[in-house]
Amino acid sequence: MGIDLGITSEHTVLVLREDRTEVCRRRCHPTRESLEKIERAALAGVTSADLRLEVVMEPTGPVWLPVAIFFESRGHTVYRVSSAKAADLRRFLSRHAKSNSIDAGTLAMLPLIDAGSLHPLELPDRARAGLYRQVRACRRLTVTITKHKQRLKDLVRHLLPVSPLNNDLGQSDLAVLKRTGGDPHALLKMGVGRLSKLILEASRGQLGRARAEAWLRSARLALELLGQHPALAYEELAFEVKTEVRLLQVTETELSAQEVRREQLYREVDPQQLARSLPGLSTVGGPVLVAFMGRPQRFARGPQFRSFTGLAARASETGQSDRKGQPMSKAGPNQLRATLVLAADTARQQDPQLARIYHVQMTERGANHIKALCVVAAHLAERALAVMKRGTPYQIRDIDGRPLSQAQAKALVDAHWTVPEEVRRQRRSRKKKQGKAPQQVLSGQVKASARGAATRRPSPAPMVTSAFASSKASRSVTEGTLVPT
Repeated sequence: MGIDLGITSEHTVLVLREDRTEVCRRRCHPTRESLEKIERAALAGVTSADLRLEVVMEPTGPVWLPVAIFFESRGHTVYRVSSAKAADLRRFLSRHAKSNSIDAGTLAMLPLIDAGSLHPLELPDRARAGLYRQVRACRRLTVTITKHKQRLKDLVRHLLPVSPLNNDLGQSDLAVLKRTGGDPHALLKMGVGRLSKLILEASRGQLGRARAEAWLRSARLALELLGQHPALAYEELAFEVKTEVRLLQVTETELSAQEVRREQLYREVDPQQLARSLPGLSTVGGPVLVAFMGRPQRFARGPQFRSFTGLAARASETGQSDRKGQPMSKAGPNQLRATLVLAADTARQQDPQLARIYHVQMTERGANHIKALCVVAAHLAERALAVMKRGTPYQIRDIDGRPLSQAQAKALVDAHWTVPEEVRRQRRSRKKKQGKAPQQVLSGQVKASARGAATRRPSPAPMVTSAFASSKASRSVTEGTLVPT
């Protein structure tokens, strides 16, 4: 049974037999009565009580879950396939046409064409389902908070071109923006005394007069530059800043409540906090790992979970060639993959075995920092599955497998598996903050040759016809070789 789900429209259903002949074609609604009619039509004339349907659908918005719950509770096998896989097969079967019936037929063909790549859907229990929702909600609120902070910084730069908000927004900064909106007139009106008192109270004594003077300096520079030009709507911009501050504070309050609920559900699913025993996975990473992994036993081996995370490299093999260094598939949940990569950066500083993997990637394989972290994250994913399946905390060990304490492991990493700074400089793609290369000073015979060349009549310069030749000539000049110009 292939079901092309509709968000605001009816679902289109096509049922096929094993010999690819059509059983029925229907439309249904997400109601029990409508889905039961589809089930009776699909099993019409069937005498065996053991016959079950293979229901295939895409994860279309939130509408797939009620349909999956209905058929899974009736004992049928449900497959949830990726939209990319269904689109590739639909393009192969029907290149120049697309309709709801074609989509349903494509989904119904998948178990007959590529049954080995399909895995039955396993719905979580109440605690795991709740943890998954809380993890997603916390991530969404965190992203929203980041957007509000960036928006605040952008608005303040309109009002204060030399903005004092160079780092993360603190409570004192929010207090100033909530009171003045970042308007330079309002800042100067408050004065250094009142502004210092406001900052001192908001930061609980951490900041004071120095921070207030930084705000006032930005306000004075802004008025010197902008004055009272009508193109800059001071009052309206300040009003928008105050709105963003209120939205940010409300979102942070909601995030705190969601994090409390997330922690309760995580303790219920993982009472021993095994996920947090892994290096790099702590308050946030542990719940994310448990929520997306689901029941650990559904993964037979570590490489299967690695493929699920999307950290496995793509395969490119033909004939006698097998290309290495392929990019990773990125086929899994983005939040889980990002969490593992961030955790890998901490884990490679604490675990000697993971530090060795990172060191080999950087010093021997020519990988940059991000690529090396992805390799470490893939190994960390396999170890996470082993920890959750065995039910024992993670144990840091040396290269030979002997248990170590955290202090011993850190000392071993610092002594043997620290990447030299010159290697890091070679792998970086970021430009250095330097001026132009200094002009090379020629000396000795090179100077004499240069003076002799200046007295002679120069020969015609060869025409540079390509960017490669031009860059080659430039390199020759910087290396001290005289090139006709």
